[in-house]
Amino acid sequence: MADQNIARLLAQRSFTELGARERARALLDAGSFRELLDPFARLMSPWLPKQGIVPQADDGVVVAKGLIDGQPAVVIAIEGAFQGGSLGEVGGAKIAGALELAAEDNRKGTPTRAVLLLETGGVRLQEANLGLAAIAEIQAAIVELREFQPVIGLVAGPVGCFGGMSIAAGLCSYLLVTREARLGLNGPQVIEQEAGLDEYDSRDRPFIWSLTGGEQRHASGLVDGYVADDVEAIRRELHGLFAQGKPAQERSRRHAWFLQRLRDVDTSVQADAAAVRSAYQGA
Repeated sequence: MADQNIARLLAQRSFTELGARERARALLDAGSFRELLDPFARLMSPWLPKQGIVPQADDGVVVAKGLIDGQPAVVIAIEGAFQGGSLGEVGGAKIAGALELAAEDNRKGTPTRAVLLLETGGVRLQEANLGLAAIAEIQAAIVELREFQPVIGLVAGPVGCFGGMSIAAGLCSYLLVTREARLGLNGPQVIEQEAGLDEYDSRDRPFIWSLTGGEQRHASGLVDGYVADDVEAIRRELHGLFAQGKPAQERSRRHAWFLQRLRDVDTSVQADAAAVRSAYQGA
């Protein structure tokens, strides 16, 4: 039994250790990966050099078309290692444009599905309103596409998914997380800055993950799948969710239920993991 467990662990391939391009390639069927607007297109942010920041040739966003389980798909991966995965005008336009192209494919009879690999702190502050507008376009494109095919969001790495892109994640038909992932509207440093160290210590990693980590978000019913950090395990989970088709009710359509849960929270005491789970489970 011990030898079997060792062999199983050695056979695993970490998904979070891969870069954005390798993640997209790993999820698409072998040999079907085709990148749109790759680094050779030199589509870079015009705003970063003005502030002394070296831009990246793909602006930290990889868009690839191919097949998932034999069906047409687009995989959009944000590179968390570049500017914290933040989105600006160019990267946001790439994501929105890819989703809009998938919706157009569906209207023309090609049932194209989408996967969003979300490693992002949200809007890129250096691009301010341009980034906010881009994220709004992404959110609108998700809502449009999910009328045709499921849109699956995946938060895998410790960068997590925050800011306006956490709203985009909530709009996805299905949402997957790993144990390493985090998901929240505001990041720990932002909350600490606004509420104070006594309320939220951004250096307390066990506390942070107990509230916004992947396991907690799954237990709270805010995401649909909790999967190991393993390429094959994630591929199997994606195939299973796509096989289910569109959900009977999108999570965003349940806004009244979620708002009632929040109204029932006792804000006079510091929340802990158990209280958060209880609140969302409706107990």
